[in-house]
Amino acid sequence: MPKSRSSRAAMETAVNELMAAVGQLLRRLRSETNPDDFNLSQLSALARLDQNGAMTTADLARLESMKPQSMGTILATLEQEGLVERRAHPTDGRQILFGLTPEGAEIRRQRGIAKREWLLEAVAKLDAAELKTIMDAIPLIKRLGES
Repeated sequence: MPKSRSSRAAMETAVNELMAAVGQLLRRLRSETNPDDFNLSQLSALARLDQNGAMTTADLARLESMKPQSMGTILATLEQEGLVERRAHPTDGRQILFGLTPEGAEIRRQRGIAKREWLLEAVAKLDAAELKTIMDAIPLIKRLGES
């Protein structure tokens, strides 16, 4: 049975509000935890390398949905900053892997701590009913992210 127009309009409003709220929260987290002024592409590349380990430029570019040349520019900048380093590919001598340096891993760790601390302080300001609402919404938000 098709959804009514008012039901569709309500869903569109909910989607718009959810996107705006999540976007605002993410921007706030970034602003609270980005003292080094890295751009989103650099932060995303660092996160991927932290989560997945050393990767080729092409593999990283594919995961980030960008051109290898663009990723090469990002990695060159991060390499100059001492946050990533080149490594030999274990099976293909023609390829180069990029991995986090200890400094790059430490920056990722510090950013994670700063995000959690800021969010912990913000959540601590909620009353019990608001905290319960947030806790009840977490499984739904996870399910949306996995769909």
